[in-house]
Amino acid sequence: MRALTEQELHNLAMNIVGKKLQEMGYEFVAINSELKKHPQFVLFKKGEPTIFVLVKATNNLQHPNEYDTFWMETFKTHAEKQNAKVWYAGVGIANAESVELPVIKDQPYYVSFDDFLKI
Repeated sequence: MRALTEQELHNLAMNIVGKKLQEMGYEFVAINSELKKHPQFVLFKKGEPTIFVLVKATNNLQHPNEYDTFWMETFKTHAEKQNAKVWYAGVGIANAESVELPVIKDQPYYVSFDDFLKI
């Protein structure tokens, strides 16, 4: 048994968010699953502006949508230059036995992700 790496947790969060976006009817123009490369998803839906989705995995199940506001303002400025909207997806992922323990490969875990924050 081993703990998931930061990249593996990020990929898990990406899969959770990607599935929700597909259910919402969005097409993926681009996907970037590399850690700390933004945006993770560039979305298209006919008749809507382009949407940049930022995905962040966290072990904070109570407040997964907390983010660095200064960094977000910088990114929002970049998105506006591209005529794009910004959505933030904070995904809380924690060990099912105890939030104090790391998430273990092939072991149960909890997910806290309700919806997107539209920045």
